[in-house]
Amino acid sequence: MSAVDKSPPPLTGDAWEAERQQLRDELGARVKALRQACGFTLEVAAQRTGLALSTIHKIENGRVSPSYENLVRIARAYGIGMERLFSTEQEPLQTTRLAVTRAGQGRKVRVKNFEYEVLCNTLAEKKIIPMVTRVEQRPPLARDELESHDGEETVFVLCGRVELTVEHYAPVILEAGDCAYFDSTLKHGLRAVDDTETRIFWACTHIDVDQ
Repeated sequence: MSAVDKSPPPLTGDAWEAERQQLRDELGARVKALRQACGFTLEVAAQRTGLALSTIHKIENGRVSPSYENLVRIARAYGIGMERLFSTEQEPLQTTRLAVTRAGQGRKVRVKNFEYEVLCNTLAEKKIIPMVTRVEQRPPLARDELESHDGEETVFVLCGRVELTVEHYAPVILEAGDCAYFDSTLKHGLRAVDDTETRIFWACTHIDVDQ
């Protein structure tokens, strides 16, 4: 007997747009609170992250969805683990070395072209950020749409088809059950190929370059 999928059906249309904006607003509020807790002005935050002041302002006000690379920059500039960007004040970080996330109960975060469900978020200072990610369909990626950052990544396709583009390699199509692992310092990008529900398990290492 196959396991019953307890995940809620995907949102569409106006309902999806409303949730997407709510996720942007929640993420922006957390980013702003963390900046203020560090005592940084927008100008200082821009200098430390390398992002434009206007970009940080738009992220904090839920006007744009930041890329994963920009979230990495913010976390490092503020001296925090990535999980702090995905936590609420009501979720105390654990000091134990075990965390469990039940199906569909991860912290959802909306960023550019993706919706992440961050798993095992209560475990502090993780070296790996595990996520179930909803991937959007879009045209073939141009070079300026590819991103790079420190660390390594692996993707495992749960449903749908994705195209993975990694610098110096030909784009590769991954189908359900396929897995890829790559060096995140190479420019890379991911897109859904079809107009169907496309989800992957995505794990990225979070490495403090100062250590």
